[in-house]
Amino acid sequence: MPLHPETVAVLQLIKDSGRPPMHTLSAAEAREVSARSRAIMQPTPPDVALVENLSCPGPLGEVRLRHYRGAGTAADAVLPGVVFFHGGGWVIGDLESHDQVCRSLANAAQCSVVAVDYRMAPEHVFPAAVNDSAAAYAWVVQNAAALKIDARRIAVAGDSAGGNLATVVALMARDGAFAAPCFQWLVYPAVDMTASLPSYERVTEGFILTTATMKWFRDQYLGSEAQQYDWRASPLRAASLAGLPPALVLTCHWDPLCDEGTLYAQRMASEGVRVQHVHMNDQMHAFLTMGKFIGASDMAIRHGALALRDAWRA
Repeated sequence: MPLHPETVAVLQLIKDSGRPPMHTLSAAEAREVSARSRAIMQPTPPDVALVENLSCPGPLGEVRLRHYRGAGTAADAVLPGVVFFHGGGWVIGDLESHDQVCRSLANAAQCSVVAVDYRMAPEHVFPAAVNDSAAAYAWVVQNAAALKIDARRIAVAGDSAGGNLATVVALMARDGAFAAPCFQWLVYPAVDMTASLPSYERVTEGFILTTATMKWFRDQYLGSEAQQYDWRASPLRAASLAGLPPALVLTCHWDPLCDEGTLYAQRMASEGVRVQHVHMNDQMHAFLTMGKFIGASDMAIRHGALALRDAWRA
């Protein structure tokens, strides 16, 4: 499948910069490289009506949050909400890495977005990120009135590792851990830690996320090989996906996670979940946070916002 010319240009820019593959670095070095690239790849974050840094209790202590309200929304309006989990292989990423995405989503959907700064591996291995994410989602639901969020219209969303955490939170909610979200927006989600599907054989070099890089992230995150079969790490391996909220799943061809995201969408649909699956055969993993160069980033955010607004009208 041919890559979009904008994506080809980004890959050439990265190659010319001499940026080393993530899997050749330490976690600290990978975070530094990722933070440096942010200013290059992302457009200027748009203004929003409100940005406030918050925190909530978690099993291992405080979990940092950031609350956004879309530009043009009234200060006293009760808005629908999105709890957003950032990507980055459970090793990199934070409130800053997806600040532009969250702001743009809040504006496009005219909603509140609460971003979650869950604990990172390898300092905090599985299931620390799951537990932080679940605690944060439950806290937002419990404190919806104070946040001026409509508790009946709270969705989960995330990209890559964040898509993994969004799916796991939705499964936990379905099983009664807390009130269920009304929608899932999953952008190239990581849902099978075994790394055994054919797309892992296709994307082996020349991209930001390759098979080697994904396995490096996985090995940082999981404390043992056996954990890759735990549904909280690999939600594709959950016994049932029935009863989950409606979902929009985005996959792209040039991505080791392509096949597992596709199978997750197919399984949800076959088990009675209403699913939209958008597949971009000319895009690569991580394009969502490259909006300065790749126009598909803004398109994906706007599509996600439209799907959310449709869910909130139901």
